[in-house]
Amino acid sequence: MITVELDNFSLREICRSGQCFRMHETAENNTYELVAGDKYLKISQAGSIVNFYCSDVEFICYWVPYFDIDSDYGRYIEKVNPRDTYLSAAVQCGNGIRILRQDLWEMIITFLISQQNNISRIRSCIERLCVRYGEKLKAGDTEYYSFPTPQQLSGATEEELRRLGMGYRARYIVETTRSILEGEVSLEKLYQMKYYRRARKELMKLSGVGEKVADCICLFALHHMDAFPIDTHIRQVLDEHYRRGFPNRRYHGMRGIMQQYIFYYELIGERGKI
Repeated sequence: MITVELDNFSLREICRSGQCFRMHETAENNTYELVAGDKYLKISQAGSIVNFYCSDVEFICYWVPYFDIDSDYGRYIEKVNPRDTYLSAAVQCGNGIRILRQDLWEMIITFLISQQNNISRIRSCIERLCVRYGEKLKAGDTEYYSFPTPQQLSGATEEELRRLGMGYRARYIVETTRSILEGEVSLEKLYQMKYYRRARKELMKLSGVGEKVADCICLFALHHMDAFPIDTHIRQVLDEHYRRGFPNRRYHGMRGIMQQYIFYYELIGERGKI
């Protein structure tokens, strides 16, 4: 077990922020389980003290970058305009959120599935996909399924995926898997792209990937912090609070973080629906 003290870090807020869909709270108080790719993690929190139940090597090599632990989110929060009462309230509500560094392939399929879907249903769809096409693994006494690789998904048919509840997104998954395996779009090259706009444009070559989905992938996998996904919630906020446009210049290099604070506030916080 690795124990660290972290500021601006909340497992509860991260779990509910709409970035990752294979993280859930357990019966143990303030304890969570997470599957990312083929990795499993049990993690707990008491105040600012966070316990990672994993080896030193896995913590340093995988979970530190995954949770963006080395970044100072207090610095981002300090940049918020104190006269912007809406954004200040949103940041106060979700100041424990981190922008996760997740696997690119997993995020492509995840956000294809996310279209016109709610968080609960997205979680269920992804879990069924992993059980059907992923690899069964074990961590101690815990059994779990890895996220299927492009090769593992290559045999999936549109009909099979529809039966798993993917709906019209089944075609996108089949065609996107084929595009990746045939090299029409390279995951490796996407990782190497330094510029957000270029990566976004390349992602939009994939079946079913529009601007919003591409922005989610850029933010939650490629860590392009200027990506600013706009869904119904964000559009309503922009129309109500930022009629002259979001202050992009002020938040250059951190627009995606501000988007997550807003999204969480609208979905989960005092203004939220659930």
